Amino acid sequence: MPILIDQTKCANDGLCAKECPMGLITMNDHMPTIAEYAEQRCIACGHCVAVCPHDALSLRNTPLEACPPLKEGWQLTPEQVEQLLKGRRSIRVYKQQDVAREVLLNALDMARYAPTGHNSQSVQWRIIYSGQRVQELVDVVIGWMRKMIEDKSPLANAFGMSGLVRMRELGADPICRNAPHLIIAHAPKDDRIAGSSATIGLSYLELAALPLGLGTCWAGFFQIATSMSLEVAQAIGLPEGHQSFGAMMIGYPQWGHHRIPPRKPLQMSWDAGAN
Repeated sequence: MPILIDQTKCANDGLCAKECPMGLITMNDHMPTIAEYAEQRCIACGHCVAVCPHDALSLRNTPLEACPPLKEGWQLTPEQVEQLLKGRRSIRVYKQQDVAREVLLNALDMARYAPTGHNSQSVQWRIIYSGQRVQELVDVVIGWMRKMIEDKSPLANAFGMSGLVRMRELGADPICRNAPHLIIAHAPKDDRIAGSSATIGLSYLELAALPLGLGTCWAGFFQIATSMSLEVAQAIGLPEGHQSFGAMMIGYPQWGHHRIPPRKPLQMSWDAGAN
């Protein structure tokens, strides 16, 4: 069975049965029982392990020791979360200073815990570490834009590609903003949920970067180019059968920010159901 229960530790409180998203654990005679079809349906999400306060459950391929306990006091206050989310800024001016590889790996190690559809965990990461290599890729993107302009593509006008090309000709980097590094989230092309998983993973990366003193910005023009240009897609060197689902600039911000600019008012509606 993919789920193991240590009956000497089990308190028979039924938390694991209530928590399992696949309904693979039931309570029989007040004892948790694993369904016979669990082998085929278990997605190894670990919810049963995480919810048990008695350390009575583990996954067959994941020993309990590989699931560290949450530290006391780990929860942020609402005020701290509000400052974190509202105070985050997209960084477009970076120090020309490399980020140590272990720091980037630390951020990605946190980002990989982002939720994925059906616990697929199919998102992989490619780090363009060399600033020179980032600039080479920027030139490939600009080359694609020139072709779009020549072909009179409607997208060239919609995205202001003529202005972007002109900025590059003047020595600026309108694509990756001279960021020292670029991180690409990729996954198999035929993975139907990879796009959503990658977007969530990049969002986690964006937040994980903040306490490490890093700034990020979504590389939208770069991602559009990788999705539309075979030359750009091949230039980033992804594994066979993979495609980019998002890219993010990352580095040390040139300066900090001190205020929270306003956003549009919240637009929402309630569906309260029948009263």
